[in-house]
Amino acid sequence: MMPRYCSAGVAVLFGAWAMIGVAHAQTVPCRTSGSYEAWLTGLEREAVAGGVSQRAIAEAAPYLKYDQRIINIDHGQRVFTQTFLEFSSRMAAAYRISGAQARIKKYAPVFERIDKEFGVPAAVISSFWGLESDFGANQGKYPSLSSIASLAYDCRRADKFRPQLIDALRLIQRGDLRPAEMQGSWAGELGQTQMMPSEYNKYAVDYDNNGKRDLIHDVPDVLGSTASYLVGLGWKRGQPWLTEVHVPAQLPWDQADLDIQLPRSKWVSWGVTLADGRPLPDDNLPASLLLPMGRLGPAFLVYPNFQVYLQWNNSLVYSTTAAYLATRINGAPPLHRGNPTPALPFEQVKELQTLLARAGYDVGKIDGFLGLKSRQAVKAMQKKYGLPADSYPTEELLARMRAGR
Repeated sequence: MMPRYCSAGVAVLFGAWAMIGVAHAQTVPCRTSGSYEAWLTGLEREAVAGGVSQRAIAEAAPYLKYDQRIINIDHGQRVFTQTFLEFSSRMAAAYRISGAQARIKKYAPVFERIDKEFGVPAAVISSFWGLESDFGANQGKYPSLSSIASLAYDCRRADKFRPQLIDALRLIQRGDLRPAEMQGSWAGELGQTQMMPSEYNKYAVDYDNNGKRDLIHDVPDVLGSTASYLVGLGWKRGQPWLTEVHVPAQLPWDQADLDIQLPRSKWVSWGVTLADGRPLPDDNLPASLLLPMGRLGPAFLVYPNFQVYLQWNNSLVYSTTAAYLATRINGAPPLHRGNPTPALPFEQVKELQTLLARAGYDVGKIDGFLGLKSRQAVKAMQKKYGLPADSYPTEELLARMRAGR
């Protein structure tokens, strides 16, 4: 199970959503406004005003229980760090690749229809399917209505979860799901590709025309709805998402940045090739160079469709792993691991973030997690010190910042 809306299980590694402060959360009613029972009554009135039927609310009522355990999980989250190589070695495992390939064959007519209607490749859908729930085997066992209601009542992120709870009621009203079967991650995500209720409401499709959109049990609905969601996030038909490449020792490393898109012909002119040494297409397709472990580790060209992965989960480690897994399902060989510089330990990353923040750089939250903002700050400091600006922190950079020179 790979929750995106909040960190849970494996996804706690990445801090996929920024923490929302209590002051911001109090823009909507929460526990400071009174008891849970009084809050729930107000929520039900709001739902009715938004078109939710009394019948749906009555069906959900026995499941709208406050659960302090969920709040404890949410408040007790830690950010654990794994490198891309560590995470991808575990998650892009052989059994997931073969499992996805077997299911692509099993559901070939469904995937063929999806390709025609949505333009999303089977490998892309099945990689998310495998990562999020092991193809439906591990969808989570927390009562979703109780989880979402508890998080909506708590003040830390009330503004995020209150609309999710109302959309969960709309799923019941539509007849998509019954309250008793709404079980998922502790953060309320549902189904085999783990959608929050608002995503479910907006993007789910009844792909086998049986009268309801069931993302828990119904594989055609799961696959079609996942494609619908990816298109909603911006997926472009017929375009690639990620290609492993080989980069020469001498390269303008500061150009390795997701914010920098250059035509493939430019990367060709700098000596970038396919991973096996064959030439890249010498064309104008825009691509960014991604070095998840720095210039000595694996290297990828990523294309505009890679931004969809970051929309799905804005952890660079998760997104790169999901995109890489899709290429493996599609028949690509295992990546070249390279010989990257060892990653800084958790406490040293926090120290580096602190030093970068003191130097005036925006690193986001100082949490020991090397997110996109931290990588941008690392790159700027590498350029200042005349180091290869590949956005990957090293002991040498940390030592120079400690010394202030």
